[in-house]
Amino acid sequence: MKSIKTLFSITAIIFMASCSSDSSDNANILNNFQSTLCNNVVGPTAAYWDSTHGLPLPLTQVPTIANPGGQFIHSQYPALGFQMPAGYNGFENQIGIGVNMLRNDNQVVWRYVPGLTAFAQVPVVDILSSEINQLFAFYNFNGDFDVICAENVSVPQGDFIINSSSRLLRFGNITAIVAVNAYFSQSLGSTHATVMLASGPTAEFDNLIMNAFLPIHWQLLFIDRDQTDSDLDGVPDRLDNFPFDPTRQ
Repeated sequence: MKSIKTLFSITAIIFMASCSSDSSDNANILNNFQSTLCNNVVGPTAAYWDSTHGLPLPLTQVPTIANPGGQFIHSQYPALGFQMPAGYNGFENQIGIGVNMLRNDNQVVWRYVPGLTAFAQVPVVDILSSEINQLFAFYNFNGDFDVICAENVSVPQGDFIINSSSRLLRFGNITAIVAVNAYFSQSLGSTHATVMLASGPTAEFDNLIMNAFLPIHWQLLFIDRDQTDSDLDGVPDRLDNFPFDPTRQ
């Protein structure tokens, strides 16, 4: 099964290849970007919201880190590796395969967890709510918040039911995008989930997208997909009849 992110990488590469070269950079192109999925945001925030949902962006250049810092490479899953901007550090997730990248002032978070598994049916909104509550706790926030954009999608695909739920939130002085994809196997009764989260000060959020979140997103898109192993059983997805079940191949 191809992931939503794989589909995005293919469509994005095709879209970029079809663009003529010009002097406009990505920032200028995305400054007035209109979201296809949400009318409440424009600019880089709207672009990142759309890209999170697998839609191609009108980029003329591959996004890159302008101020490179250290490298993050997961000790158990080296395919989860990328260059971070200066002033950031990456930490392995304690539950499931994943990474939490934090800016040194603890005001910016980028989190990606491709490997959450439960041997039960777990509603995608429960996973999303847990991620949002953890984010509020990290920022020590307990007040009112605004939901700027929201998406909920359920798609049956053979034995799997793919459920996606995402939110663009503003709370205090923070803006955050949280997106969860959950793959439920009806025959096995198990759930495999992926989580993507990006948050930071609202006044900086567009710049964070251009200088950190989007470049890291693209670094992960260009991982050799022939070697992707979603269930970490040692068999690449392209050769695995059960790519989200580590007990079967």
